[in-house]
Amino acid sequence: MGWGTRLLLAVVCGVAVAGVYAGQPVLEPMGHDLGVPRDSVGWFVAAGQLGYLAGLVLLVPLGDLLDRRRLIAGHLGLVALGLAATAAAPVAWTAFAGLVVAGGFAVVVQTAVAYAASISPPGERGRNLGVVTSGVVVGILGARIVTGGLAEVWGWRSSYLALAVLAAALCVLSFFALPPDIRTGTARYGQVIRSLGELFTQPTFLSRGLIAFFLFASFGTLWSGMALPLAGEPWQLSEAQIGLFGIAGLAGALGAARSGRWGDAGHANRVTGIALALLLGSWLAIGQLGWSLPLLVLGVVVLDFAVQAVHVSNQHVLTTAYADRTSTAIGGYMVFYSLGSAFGATATTSLFDAAGWAGPTVLGAALALGALGVWALASHTSKRRERRLAGLARECAGIH
Repeated sequence: MGWGTRLLLAVVCGVAVAGVYAGQPVLEPMGHDLGVPRDSVGWFVAAGQLGYLAGLVLLVPLGDLLDRRRLIAGHLGLVALGLAATAAAPVAWTAFAGLVVAGGFAVVVQTAVAYAASISPPGERGRNLGVVTSGVVVGILGARIVTGGLAEVWGWRSSYLALAVLAAALCVLSFFALPPDIRTGTARYGQVIRSLGELFTQPTFLSRGLIAFFLFASFGTLWSGMALPLAGEPWQLSEAQIGLFGIAGLAGALGAARSGRWGDAGHANRVTGIALALLLGSWLAIGQLGWSLPLLVLGVVVLDFAVQAVHVSNQHVLTTAYADRTSTAIGGYMVFYSLGSAFGATATTSLFDAAGWAGPTVLGAALALGALGVWALASHTSKRRERRLAGLARECAGIH
């Protein structure tokens, strides 16, 4: 898997996920243009998220049945169609429909991750996953910066149109540039969907999924709530100035791209524990937002570094443990991601109204502590299981 392939897959991930988050900076003009009341504009983002959640369950498992290269190209084409429909929407329902389609097929991200894992030699899987998943973070945080700038110059529709053009170009490029990844199994779609349910009984999958829930709930608490205190006293920052904090997040997240190499060296579990401790510590700095912007920037960098390091390590563990159904495992894992992100986003605004920035700070730290607790319990259970198996092996050897 050459550098060009890694870069292409990272760009695919970035563009696809940006389509889900592109509406966040432009909700007000979208609502005004399409006649949606201010208290309902959040549904522009929710529509994409709901489509994404459905795609995780219904579409991602197809990667364990079909050629993932064709799936990546096909899904990108449908992402482009949904984004184009949103950009051209004359009325609200058309925009909502376009966003559901774009969000549903944005799960091409998980197909790309599974594809990267499947064509990577075992010793390079973590490094490749680190590069590819960095595109997701760039898409999430970069969308906040780029979309706002395009909308200010050419209107909110321009951001969706630009993303549609990029997705269409990537559709063609992926089909011709990526090597085939043909599935040779005999499983049927219904069997694959049932196997997704079975994964939720597996300790490794469940523990990594719960870590992801707490991890991205903590992430969502910061990024969905931070704009509220920054726009108020004493800072009174503009939307463009607040958007620049995304650069700090990008710096932290891209710095963690190397964490995949640590996983290749057999340190994925240790990296997870260290990164979760950093996540918890980052909230000490983030909590000082009321009087120190430099400490906030430091906290943002550390938090995004920790989130990306854990995310890459989680996917490395899962694609190694479930190498025969990587798409299904990644799709199921990302369900936890989506639920965690939604919980953090909805809880932080209510807590800010009730307790100021102290409320989201305590929530974010508590969620980080929850992830650390799950990791510690899973690690302890795994070590006990290993000791028990080693003891049984010694007993059997003694008998014979």
